[in-house]
Amino acid sequence: MALLWFRQDGDTRYEVRSAGNSVRLYTNGVFHSQYNPRQPVSGSVWDLLLLPAFFTPATVQRVLLLGVGGGTLIRQFNHFLAPQAIVGVELNPVHLDVARRWFGVAAGNVALHQADALRWVRQYRGAPFDLIIDDLFGDAGGEPRRAVTADGRWFRRLGRLLAPGGTLVFNFASAAELKSSAWFHDAGIRDRYPAAFRLTAPHYENAVGAFLRRPTPVARLRRQLAAFPALDPARRSCRLNYRIQSL
Repeated sequence: MALLWFRQDGDTRYEVRSAGNSVRLYTNGVFHSQYNPRQPVSGSVWDLLLLPAFFTPATVQRVLLLGVGGGTLIRQFNHFLAPQAIVGVELNPVHLDVARRWFGVAAGNVALHQADALRWVRQYRGAPFDLIIDDLFGDAGGEPRRAVTADGRWFRRLGRLLAPGGTLVFNFASAAELKSSAWFHDAGIRDRYPAAFRLTAPHYENAVGAFLRRPTPVARLRRQLAAFPALDPARRSCRLNYRIQSL
C-alpha cells in the first residue's frame, strides 16, 4: 500500500493509504475507513452498516451517522440511495478533514458536525431520522473499542431521534458485545424493536445489530437488494458478502 498522507498529533498517528483504487484511513494502526468509487461494495463491515437501509429503501430519506471516520458510509448511501439528508457527527476533526479531502465527502445533502455524539444526541431538537447508525469507535492498544455502551439509556436516547417506522443500527466489535446490548436484557427495548437482526461478514469479527420498529421478515431485505445489481448476490459481479440472522 502506498502512503498518500500522514499526520502525527502527539501520540496519535493518522495515515491515508491507497490499496489499488481504494483509499484507506488508519488511526494508530486501526483501520477506520475504506472506499473505492469504482466498487462501492467491498465485502467489508461498512457494507453491513449500509444493508439495513434496504429493508425499506424508499422511506430512508433522513440518515444520522454517529462516527464518520473517512466517510465510507456517506459515499455508499449517496451512490445507492441519495437520501434527502445525511447528518454525520464525528468527534475527531482530523477524520472530518480526511473525509472531505481524501474520501470526497462533499455532496450537498451532507452536513458534517464536529462534536461529541452523546452531547449532540442529547441536545438535538430537529426532525427525526429514518435511519440512525452508531459506529462510535475509538482505539485501545491498537485495537478498536466501542466508545459508547449500547445500554438501555443509549437505546432510548437514540430512539427519541428516530422516526416511527425507523431503524437503529449498531456496529459491535464482536457477537459477544452485541449480546451484551440492552435489546437482549431489557423487555421495554425489545417491545420497541420487534424485528432485530445480526449481520456479519467473513474475515471480520464485527457483528452489526439492526433493530427495526416494525415486524419485518428477512425476505424483504433480499427482495429489495435484488433490485440493485451491485447488491444482488445472485449476480456473479456482486461483491457483497454477508450473513444475516434474526435475533
